[in-house]
Amino acid sequence: MQRRNFLAGAVGTGVLGAGAGALGVGGALAPAAATPGVRRVRTGLDELVSSGFAELAGERVGVVSNPTGVDAAYQHLVDLMHGSGQVRLVAAFGPEHGFRGSAQAGGSEGTGVDARTGIPVYDAYGASQARWESMFTEAGVDTVVFDIQDVGVRFYTYIWTMYTSMVAAARVGKRYVVLDRPNPIGGRARGPMMTTPYTSGVGLKEIIQQHGMTVGELAQFFNATFLPAEAGRPVDLHVVRCRNWKRDDLAADTDVPWVMPSPNMPTPDTALVYPGTGLFEGVASITEGRGTCRPFELIGGLATDFDHHWGDRLNARDLPGVQFREAYFSPTAAGQKPALLNKLCAGVEVKVVDRAVYDPIRTGVAMLVEAHKYPAFAWRRDSWDAVRPYWIDKLTGSPRLRTQIDAGADVDDVVGAWADELAAFNRQREPYLLY
Repeated sequence: MQRRNFLAGAVGTGVLGAGAGALGVGGALAPAAATPGVRRVRTGLDELVSSGFAELAGERVGVVSNPTGVDAAYQHLVDLMHGSGQVRLVAAFGPEHGFRGSAQAGGSEGTGVDARTGIPVYDAYGASQARWESMFTEAGVDTVVFDIQDVGVRFYTYIWTMYTSMVAAARVGKRYVVLDRPNPIGGRARGPMMTTPYTSGVGLKEIIQQHGMTVGELAQFFNATFLPAEAGRPVDLHVVRCRNWKRDDLAADTDVPWVMPSPNMPTPDTALVYPGTGLFEGVASITEGRGTCRPFELIGGLATDFDHHWGDRLNARDLPGVQFREAYFSPTAAGQKPALLNKLCAGVEVKVVDRAVYDPIRTGVAMLVEAHKYPAFAWRRDSWDAVRPYWIDKLTGSPRLRTQIDAGADVDDVVGAWADELAAFNRQREPYLLY
């Protein structure tokens, strides 16, 4: 298997756009979009490369990235830097799943040396603030560069890798550069707000569940909203903007290459349903389809406990933009649910039929409401957190959704409960939107 490289470094204050042509290794022009009707979008990486890495001149650079940090020709950021002769690359920092993406959920690749480039690679998954500061100091970086494809959901952990590394960079006086990428599920915010008592590694700060922002926009929001209190000051932040991305664009509308950001996020279709079906990680008796070819699209419980009526009742609700296919499958990865491993499960396949009107979180709530009617339904409880034992509370930001569903609330009541906080978040984020 061919190996590639990644690094983390910091860059100055501002929002940047660069030249006209996306250049590959050796200066080759990256290929144009081949599909008619698909928007040609240049990522922050494409813009940085076309500028000859001008923003990094004279800096010792470290990169926070994973396999998604590629240009239009699928060349990795670290390989481009290493081969350019224009960047002094000194370290890479790997998030959950690792820099090369070889680890499963909740895992990392460890600390070592990248075989392709010889660059030191630091294991940054779950790193504390002190550990980030120590890694930046040990690596001797001047500038931290972040380039990871997010999927637009609060409980997808890469945005918190960005946040904690931003705080560390601010504390030790490093510059921070974000190479922006499109949000693959668009720019609309949906869902409940995180509350302070329920913050965790799947939601460190108070943002909405489907935040509808790019990582560059989130970086600006974090820098103004949270860093002054946590780091004592904002970080010296630069965002290298995408070019030609529109807020209502989904991944299928653009030519931006899709590389799996994690082992169970294989396609843009997975990302589209994930804000809603990801909630099933908080249900002990139902698998979210890990270890199948359609994770987060195949949802089910033991075939002795669940049946075709679940899909029938969901289809009867006539939810916008989605239909449900009766499905049977055996998950080959358990996650936190070993009792379901390699067992025949019955449930549904989520089929998005109209992306323009599909609401993943409303759909996920409807699926939970109907699944809750089965006697076998059980929320996931974690023995290591006696104060906040329910994982669904950490995913949704509070006990509200769980207690409403337990009390028999229907979909409109659950979704309506967060209307005011969603409206407030939309106002709060407005100054930091770039597109």
